[in-house]
Amino acid sequence: MRSGALNRALLALAGLILLALGGAVLAVGLGVRPPSWWIHGGSHDVLLSRAERTHYRAADWWWPALIAALALLVLGALWWLNVILRRHRLADIRVDTGDGGAALLSAKALESALAEETGRGTGVAHAQVRLRGRRRKPRARVALRLAPEVAPSTALSDFAAGPLAHARESAGLPSLPAEVRLAAVKHRAERVT
Repeated sequence: MRSGALNRALLALAGLILLALGGAVLAVGLGVRPPSWWIHGGSHDVLLSRAERTHYRAADWWWPALIAALALLVLGALWWLNVILRRHRLADIRVDTGDGGAALLSAKALESALAEETGRGTGVAHAQVRLRGRRRKPRARVALRLAPEVAPSTALSDFAAGPLAHARESAGLPSLPAEVRLAAVKHRAERVT
């Protein structure tokens, strides 16, 4: 499952749980009789009574455990926020120069060169390339719009043997995996008379 789908699933699950709990509390507040196992008995009931709030106050483990649980919750939320906000596009690619050193190649330059060469291929109306991953192991995400008369398998094999192989060789990468999405160019229907 990709991270975007996982984020949406977790947010939807959290939203459904909060909606169900909020709706149940609202229903009890409006006078609906709750089931016997429900935590609230009536519309004037509080979430935690005074006895429940002060029950563990004298226990030595209570405050450290509470602070640790809340700290873990905050750290988990910060980690998730970092994953969501992290830039998924590469800024540059680390290229081995052969003499023990390395050079940085602009990922944008490789993207535009790869898109330009792919766009010159037969039957390709438009090509868009994004590089993701790590500096030493980039991955290409390619969107191709093909003319109606071009077979997708031909366009894909031409892309893999031509522009993708050239980009991998010119950047000195051992491999350059690519995810290619193919779409046909929309065209008007021809009139038949």
